[in-house]
Amino acid sequence: MTNAVAARWVDRLQQRREKIPTDKIVPPVEGRITRMVGLTLEAIGCQAAVGDRCRVQTPGRPPIDAEVVGFDGEKLFLMPSSNVHGIMPNARVIPLDDVEMVSVGDGLLGRVIDGQGRPLDGLEQYKSSNTVTMNGHPINPMSRAPIDSTIDVGVRAINSLFTVGRGQRMGLFAGPGVGKSTLLGMMARYTAADVVVVGLIGERGREVKEFIEHILGEQGRSRSVVVAAPADAPPLMRLHGAQLANSIAEYYRDQGKDVLLLMDSLTRYAQAQREIALSTGELPATRGYPPSVFAKLPALVERAGNGPENGGSITAFYTVLTEGEDTSDPVAEAARAILDGHLVLSRELAEAGHFPAIDPEASISRVMTQITTPEHRRSASIFRKFYSRYQQSRDLISVGAYQQGRDPELDQAIALQPRLAEFLQQQEHSPVTLDQAVMALDGVLGIQNASASAA
Repeated sequence: MTNAVAARWVDRLQQRREKIPTDKIVPPVEGRITRMVGLTLEAIGCQAAVGDRCRVQTPGRPPIDAEVVGFDGEKLFLMPSSNVHGIMPNARVIPLDDVEMVSVGDGLLGRVIDGQGRPLDGLEQYKSSNTVTMNGHPINPMSRAPIDSTIDVGVRAINSLFTVGRGQRMGLFAGPGVGKSTLLGMMARYTAADVVVVGLIGERGREVKEFIEHILGEQGRSRSVVVAAPADAPPLMRLHGAQLANSIAEYYRDQGKDVLLLMDSLTRYAQAQREIALSTGELPATRGYPPSVFAKLPALVERAGNGPENGGSITAFYTVLTEGEDTSDPVAEAARAILDGHLVLSRELAEAGHFPAIDPEASISRVMTQITTPEHRRSASIFRKFYSRYQQSRDLISVGAYQQGRDPELDQAIALQPRLAEFLQQQEHSPVTLDQAVMALDGVLGIQNASASAA
């Protein structure tokens, strides 16, 4: 090993603030693969820390990059970031003394990359002097600007009933096939944010191109960066895809821009971490999910939000898959606890041709009360009251068991129901601004003095 490599290794340890005398630091040495269980490689003879990158070399085969995800005594657990086909026993393991960096900048807008920043759109690799790491950088919670202003997402139901704040983190809870991707595409095209970062994590590979060309479209793609790690990518690549999407969003936020981060999906991110944790021997705790999964989720979500005062922001939407319409899924429950609100998409509404299929009774925005006017909040409350009143008595009404005149409030809810249902629906290519949504809300309820859109 050259003196230059050894010197870089010493500097790296010093940057980590490890209090080890430099004369006792052992430079990285090569090891070998002794065992492979599932997708996890076990190596001995080399020294590397958790999170370090290694290169696995098999004679006559292309090298494979891997990451240290755990250890047991002198044995390291490596998770490859690409296909493991061709790896043999005693393959060389070479620790790398560099940190994986990805170039970022305005030239990245309109591009589609994978979880390691490599192009997927057939164009050349984007190179810039501005780079980011996967893990980003934490922000002191006392340094964050408060959420005190609104952001327009172009969807009438969200803008009026579940107003989103600049820097808010929202969950989009939905089963498969209820229109969550289409709704994300609408927000990407019509949002008032400066930059859109889309993370397609663990979804079907077919959906990646469809989302970019048909749902995102040219209008949305021109100011977007798409990070795609489909379902057939190794679990480590899926983790890196979600982390890289956040790092790119953080870069633009630090430039003072308002960023809309759309991640589809948070559930697939959790499942990727579950695969890695179980492969390294971690015991499952809740419905097959090891504890590390529930430590990773807040670590990822907390990277979004507002930056320092007078700086940029990351407003984030994370889709959460509620398979079988089970909203008590452990990932869904964890997401509810760490997010600033949630929108629930109803399969019943979707099957009735209702788009977007947002369920007003099950959805909430936790910061709406601090970013909207009292008049706006009153109108939204009245809307939800009449909508819920009708839904509670819908079965009685449908079978003719209710006689008009018995309950004046229910009579009013029945009279308003067609207008309420029409208000909640919106054509995919017909954006509605925040001010228009609030005025339309007052119009549906017959309120004469239109309320202002935001405080």
